[in-house]
Amino acid sequence: MERRRFLFALFGGGAVVALGGLAAARLVGRKGGGAMAASTPAATAPLQVVQLECFAEEDGRDLGVCDVRKLVLTDAQWHQRLSDSAFNVLRRTGTEMAFSGPHEKPNHKGMYRCAGCDTALFNANTQFDSGTGWPSFWQPIAKRNVIENRDNSFGMERIAVNCAGCDGHLGHVFDDGPPPTGLRYCMNSVALRFVAFA
Repeated sequence: MERRRFLFALFGGGAVVALGGLAAARLVGRKGGGAMAASTPAATAPLQVVQLECFAEEDGRDLGVCDVRKLVLTDAQWHQRLSDSAFNVLRRTGTEMAFSGPHEKPNHKGMYRCAGCDTALFNANTQFDSGTGWPSFWQPIAKRNVIENRDNSFGMERIAVNCAGCDGHLGHVFDDGPPPTGLRYCMNSVALRFVAFA
């Protein structure tokens, strides 16, 4: 059976685009559903499967938990995939200059995906203007899609936020955000890709 038809039959069509083009190719299975084989991106990379919350590309509908192969690449492969600024942020924990990228809330509904692996990260309806010059959100689209770790670099104690699909650095989360969470997920725009809902 042709791969596209196989995926459609296996996941009912909508889930195939749940993670975007790149991550859909890494989809291993859905909770309570079947599984499929997928090639490991880096030939020498060990197989790592993570459970991510999947969302429909066309309208942001929550499709449930999916097993996805974590995207593991060499530095050379990441350099081919990312711009220099995105590589510096996602793979080297850098920070873009404030106001250097798009940071205003878009005028239409949509979601933000990881620029490195297409994992769904934030719904635009949780974005707010923090005045900082970086895209800011009061919560991630799903807690399981981000990893939070203590960051003591530069003599500060912060909570770093990484993508669960590829371990790419996204930014930091602070406790000075608006209701209902009181949190500010301060992200680097080069680490995100906005996808408008149809």
